[in-house]
Amino acid sequence: MTKIKDQVVWLTGASSGIGEALAYELSKEGAKLILSARRLSELERVQKQCANPDLTRVLVLDLSDPFSLSQKALEAQTFFGDIDILINSGGISQRDMAINTSLEVDRKIMEVNYFGSISLSKAVLPGMVRRKKGHHVVISSASGIVSTPLRSGYAASKHALHGFYDSLRAEHFSDNIQVTIVCPGYINTSISLNALMGDGTNQNKMDDAQANGISAKACAKSILKAIKKDQEEVYIAGIRELMGIYIKRFLPSLFSRIIRKAKVT
Repeated sequence: MTKIKDQVVWLTGASSGIGEALAYELSKEGAKLILSARRLSELERVQKQCANPDLTRVLVLDLSDPFSLSQKALEAQTFFGDIDILINSGGISQRDMAINTSLEVDRKIMEVNYFGSISLSKAVLPGMVRRKKGHHVVISSASGIVSTPLRSGYAASKHALHGFYDSLRAEHFSDNIQVTIVCPGYINTSISLNALMGDGTNQNKMDDAQANGISAKACAKSILKAIKKDQEEVYIAGIRELMGIYIKRFLPSLFSRIIRKAKVT
């Protein structure tokens, strides 16, 4: 079991959505919390609303800037010491067909969602191995298991996270390193507003599926339970997404026929 109270937790994507909701739940549990995202003003807003703002610090970072992340990891460890739990929640999505999506957009999505996450994990991993203690939590997606139209780059980045973190778990089992992969379905956040179109602009539109999704607060509570229980993989989704995951696994040809006609926005 992973405890939260008095643990040093570094949370990316903390300025909005699932990350913001997680910040509030972790603070209520008594974590020593480091909040990271690109926007300082939003991080400070979240910090003030935390249950224990005195145990909360902010660290601005940009997951699309790979050369800065190792230094940011060193800075994070100056606040409370070694990182006990790293939660990679930062990311961007996509809403366009592959044929219309520039390679630059594909690269940006992969840089933020995949390379940004694994860079931070690699940076804090040696300390965790030395202490024989640590927990990596990565917010993947149902799209990390099932790929839908208009999500080619996004789904690819989430599939990549599963490959990396499943390997990491196996490699460091004897070092007492825990890995939890979280696969949310449709969650009511602004992710679809900020999703990238093929030319790199934001969609600036709330998807119906997103608007009708699970609340970020409910999602965060489920994530917290999964972390405490050291769950390896958890699905936080509605019936439709859960059915899709299991149909894909056991009846892939049927899934292919279904997903061609599915409304995914």
